[in-house]
Amino acid sequence: MSCAISYYLLFVFPGCRLLAVELTSSNTKPVVQEFQSVELSCIIKSTITPDPRIEWKKIRDGETSYVFFDNKMQGDFATRAEILSRTSLVIKNTTRMDTATYRCEVAAPSDTKTIDEINIQLTVQVKPMTPRCTVPKAVPVGKTASLHCHENEGYPKSTYSWYRNSEPLSPDTKSNAKFQNSSYTLNPTTGTLVFHAVHKGDTGRYSCIATNDAGFAKCEEQEMEVYDLNIGGIIGGVLVVVAVLVLITLGICCAYRRGYFANSKESGERMHIETLTALASDTSFDVLTESVEEIIYVNPRFSPDRSVPC
Repeated sequence: MSCAISYYLLFVFPGCRLLAVELTSSNTKPVVQEFQSVELSCIIKSTITPDPRIEWKKIRDGETSYVFFDNKMQGDFATRAEILSRTSLVIKNTTRMDTATYRCEVAAPSDTKTIDEINIQLTVQVKPMTPRCTVPKAVPVGKTASLHCHENEGYPKSTYSWYRNSEPLSPDTKSNAKFQNSSYTLNPTTGTLVFHAVHKGDTGRYSCIATNDAGFAKCEEQEMEVYDLNIGGIIGGVLVVVAVLVLITLGICCAYRRGYFANSKESGERMHIETLTALASDTSFDVLTESVEEIIYVNPRFSPDRSVPC
C-alpha cells in the first residue's frame, strides 16, 4: 500500500523523490597485486534508515560465502579485513584466492525500497614464477628443433618471449632483417619456439621471459649447438662394425674346422677315465668294473670289443 502511495505521489508531484536506499561505488573493478591491500568501495547514496544492516558476500566458482555478516568478519577475513566508512570493505595482504566477485548488500527497513546491492569484481594479479625452459643441447643442420618455456603461477596468464644471445627473437621473422634467414615459429601464448630447419647461424645461448601485468620472470640461458652431420664418419663406423662381426664369425668357423671344440670334449672324457683309474687303487675290482661298464653305456664310442686302458 505504501509503495502504491509513493508511486502515486511521484506521478502527481514530479519533484517528489522516493525514499529508497541506493548504493554506488567509486570503482566496481579494482585491480591489485598479490600481498597488497585493496578497498572495495560501497557507498550509500541515499537512505532514511539511521542504522541500515550491512553485509558482504564473496562469489567464486559459483559458490557464495559470507565475508561480513552480523557486524563481524567471517572466516579468514577476520584477521585481514575491516569495514571502512560504514560500508566499504578493506582486504589486507591479498592472495590469488581473493580474486572473485564481492557483493555489498544494504537493508534499510525505513526506506520505501528496503534493500539494494552492488557487485565489485576484484582481480588480484600474481607475478610469474621463473619459467621452466627446455632447450636441446645439439641439433644437426637441417633438422627440426623445439624449445619450450612455461610457468603456471602468474595471473593473468603469462605471455612468452625468447632471446638468443640476449637479443629478442621477433615473432615475425619477416619484420626483422636479422632473422629473415631463420625458419622458426614463435608462439607467445604457449611459449613454444620451433626451428623447422636449423642452420649454423641458429647456434647460441637461448633464454625465455614470462610476462604479465604484475611483472616478469626469466629462465637461465641454455646453449644450443648446431653441427654438420658427418655422413662419411657414420658410414665408416658402420663398416668397421660389420668387419668386426665378419672376423668373429670366421674365427668361430675356423675353430670348429680345426677341432678345437671337439678336442675339448675328448679331453674331458679322458680326464673322467683317468679319475676312475685312480679310484681303482682304493676300491675293489667289482666297483671298477661297474664304473667302466657305465662309461661304455653312456659313451657309444666305447664298445665291449675295445679294451679299457688301465
